Amino acid sequence: MNEETRFLSSLFEAAVAAADPEQALRTALPAKPEGRTVVIGLGKGAAQLAQAFEALWDGPLEGVIVTRYGYAAPCAQLKVMEASHPVPDAAGLEASAALFKAVEGLTEEDLVVALVCGGGSALLPSPPDGLTLEDEQALNRALLASGAPIGVMNAIRKHASGIKGGRLAAACAPAKVVSLIVSDVPGDDPAQVASGPTVPDAVDAAAALAMIEAWNIALPDNILAHIRSPAAAAPKPDDACFARNEVHVVASARLSLEAAAARAEAEGVPAVILSDAMEGEARDVGRVHAAMAREVVLHGRPFTAPVVMLSGGETTVTLRGSGGRGGRNTEFLLSFAHAIDGLPGIHALAADTDGIDGSEDNAGAFADGSSAARLRAAGGDAMAALSRNDAWGAFDLLGDLFVPGPTGTNVNDFRAIFIKS
Repeated sequence: MNEETRFLSSLFEAAVAAADPEQALRTALPAKPEGRTVVIGLGKGAAQLAQAFEALWDGPLEGVIVTRYGYAAPCAQLKVMEASHPVPDAAGLEASAALFKAVEGLTEEDLVVALVCGGGSALLPSPPDGLTLEDEQALNRALLASGAPIGVMNAIRKHASGIKGGRLAAACAPAKVVSLIVSDVPGDDPAQVASGPTVPDAVDAAAALAMIEAWNIALPDNILAHIRSPAAAAPKPDDACFARNEVHVVASARLSLEAAAARAEAEGVPAVILSDAMEGEARDVGRVHAAMAREVVLHGRPFTAPVVMLSGGETTVTLRGSGGRGGRNTEFLLSFAHAIDGLPGIHALAADTDGIDGSEDNAGAFADGSSAARLRAAGGDAMAALSRNDAWGAFDLLGDLFVPGPTGTNVNDFRAIFIKS
């Protein structure tokens, strides 16, 4: 690992540390109830959140935590279950049922603490009457292939689910629900994280159908029929069952980017945060970042080198080829590498803060001005790889994948572009 990749890795580590579960929860603990304390957790970092909550909570606990395969962590009082991500499976059905079972029969004296982070949308299939697990799987595949932003995907999911869109919180009534949320969505709207199982929102079925049409998402007829039916209606935010509930965002991309900027400046490199809420097609966002980097190198504007440009949010990938591997961060970076081909002094890292980008074991990858040329020398081609959505294959050929392993948290994409003087 050279000096530049060590520096970029240290910024990623600072970003992840800022979303450390115990640090995030310490100042957000609710008051103890007169009755039972039930903890429900869901998402790719939910088990680590649950571990931290157990360490901080002085009293008895019970409940169920659901996380992705391979992301479990041992808890003393809480049951941890694993399910599939990004496409739901039968284990997710069992997990959803276990969550509903955990909140049965509660009273006004009881407290439900919901530990929610990204990934819960896929982990918790709960098809409503008339739909099946296979229907939810088809819905997820169509959404993932569509290139629609996460807010659109989650809005649609809520209208074909028995657990999302506040339905899990409604099942907890009359107990109070306190949702402690690690945001992985642009803008940090808590109703969008994991499709809001404990946080309702005002997006109705008509709006969801308009989104399906606007993004040209091909859904099976029976799913469309369900969304059009009265049965798809989710509880409204002003429903009386939510009146006592509280929602707190305890970690987010904004806080993590600020921590990374502080780390860079402590090492003598000025840092600018472009945005913590970037959305759009990954390859397009890559070209925009590359254009900014080129402007700095060639013209000393809008920033002067040395500088590190930081950004977060959640890009999307529209599937164009078949057989490709790689997530949105590697696709962003391959497009970026192609656009800075031959420019010296630019080094970049793009990675998912949960440690996994797409379906492989890497969080993302590193790139610089020589990446595209080195790829050609190794028998590859950046544009050909992009055409089949195989950014993973390109960076694997270069040996430039970034593989920190699961981090135990998830505040979405992390991008750092270091431009040397």
